[in-house]
Amino acid sequence: MSLLILSASEVSQVTATFSADDLRSLMTDVFAIVSSSSDPAYTPPRIGIPTERHQALFMPARLSDIGTAIKIVSVPREGGGGLPASTLVLDKESGAVKAVINARELTALRNAAGSLLSTTLVGKTEPRVLVAFGAGTQIEKHIELHVKALPTIKRCVIVNRAMNSRLHGLMARLATTCPGVELEAAPRDCVKDHLASADIIVTATPALEPLFPSNWVRSGTHVVLIGSYKKEMHEVDRTLIERAFKGILLVDSREACYAEAGELEEGDPVVEIGQVKQWRRGDYVNDFDGPVTMFKSVGVGLQDVAIACAVVERARGLGVGLVVEGYD
Repeated sequence: MSLLILSASEVSQVTATFSADDLRSLMTDVFAIVSSSSDPAYTPPRIGIPTERHQALFMPARLSDIGTAIKIVSVPREGGGGLPASTLVLDKESGAVKAVINARELTALRNAAGSLLSTTLVGKTEPRVLVAFGAGTQIEKHIELHVKALPTIKRCVIVNRAMNSRLHGLMARLATTCPGVELEAAPRDCVKDHLASADIIVTATPALEPLFPSNWVRSGTHVVLIGSYKKEMHEVDRTLIERAFKGILLVDSREACYAEAGELEEGDPVVEIGQVKQWRRGDYVNDFDGPVTMFKSVGVGLQDVAIACAVVERARGLGVGLVVEGYD
């Protein structure tokens, strides 16, 4: 049996061939399975192995009609240039490993696709301004995918703790991938006016305290929370969460978000995104204490299986990647 190996650059080459609709449709199918008790899907708890320099996380999952995969992520204990990640994809018939792919970009891309789905389901129909907090790959993919899918977006503001080389590099790449969109980098202490005009807010930070107060966000704004994955993390305050109860607060998985998202409490009236087919948008007044819409995502393993299998299939069709013949 042959083994396909895809490097980071080869994964980027393959994912560039996916349209925004391709990715959104993929996540629509995944979240429908997450919210359906009739579809057989398996997502065992992740396994963590600590070492002196990093923590290795092993995250297996299976979609019966698509395949089985395991993502391996190493989280450095003292910063580092992103999270090294690889996904192993198994052959459906034999169970042998059929592909090893660099997953650094895929995690951000599948998150962005899920967020885009939420925006198109419950956000404004013609958003113009997107404000993002963070300067990592998550923010890069969120901006690129939203701009590609929603051509009414004409301005993106990126807020970061420091005006550093990482931010400048992101701005330079976005200037190439998002032509025709006004891009602005802003320090965190100058965001009030930007938030007042935002139609979409995306946060992808490990913040322990809210990044901004609720009364800086106007009614009708769609807020996407990606950063928190521990109960002590809070990207927004409780008041903004309660404003989302008046609009709609979507989650990728109710069980996972109750367990991991610091912003949410057990029993909060959330709706799994896989349960929403269509939603009637309200008529919002231009105030700063009315309803907002929100999507909180901690990520589910089935997203990794779906996007990894899709990339492997597309790569084989394109002839991209290193094929090791007779691996097993």
